[in-house]
Amino acid sequence: MTTTDWVGFIGVTILLVAFFLNLNDTIKKESIIYLSLNFIGAGIACFASLLLHYLPFIILEGSWTLVSAYGLYNYFIKK
Repeated sequence: MTTTDWVGFIGVTILLVAFFLNLNDTIKKESIIYLSLNFIGAGIACFASLLLHYLPFIILEGSWTLVSAYGLYNYFIKK
């Protein structure tokens, strides 16, 4: 596996952990942990997609990162 593969693997793993924890009601979708895991995981996966020059996933993961950032912004505005 290349470094790019590892970077993508780490990002996607973080996203899947967040999804799994939410499905099991361990964390709520409005929680700082869930929002942060999505932001970090999507950002790392987006970076890996940039390294691969694969535009569809750059758009997907970049959008996911931005939406998660918006969720984090709203979380802190409400506090």
